[in-house]
Amino acid sequence: MQRFTEFDFGVPWVMSFFHQDWSYEADTAAELVARRLGEGATDALSVRRDARTLLDGLPSETLEVLWTAGSQYGPSFRQTTGAEWTRTVVDVCDTWLSARAEAPPLTGADTEDGLAHRDEVVAEIERMGFLTAEVRRALVDCAHHCTPDLALRVLLRVIEYAPDASLSEEQYKRLEDLGSALHHGEFVVQNVEFLVTGD
Repeated sequence: MQRFTEFDFGVPWVMSFFHQDWSYEADTAAELVARRLGEGATDALSVRRDARTLLDGLPSETLEVLWTAGSQYGPSFRQTTGAEWTRTVVDVCDTWLSARAEAPPLTGADTEDGLAHRDEVVAEIERMGFLTAEVRRALVDCAHHCTPDLALRVLLRVIEYAPDASLSEEQYKRLEDLGSALHHGEFVVQNVEFLVTGD
């Protein structure tokens, strides 16, 4: 059973849009998301599903922690809240989808929640000592109140951008095993392979 893509998807994929030069691509964060959705309806559906799950499961302050830790440069929460921004992402997806032919719903692996692997995902989050306690707590809350699948994908994005991040070979192997169990594509966990140390 395979996902619709071998690469990252959903909200963690959107987090990756906010690199140092994103403001050269769009005037606003919402415009950037709309431009990057491309032509595949499944991308928009997966982003909307994740964003709705976050809105339903987490308070605004926790959303801000996750968006900040999972993005290199933005979005800024000086003029908006985590809940407002996440709702904006849902609205961008809805607008994008309404302008196209009716998209088939997500099915199969693309609806995987990872509930059977919650304890394993939480254990991996708690082992990430290079993350602040606030970020680890937000990720654990995501695993408990959203889905373990989403929490794992956000964790991988956060690890990629975390200062002083490093992974042991054993940690990386456990992340690979979890990614495989959740039917993630080849390149989802591989994004953090460069952080593996030989220690």
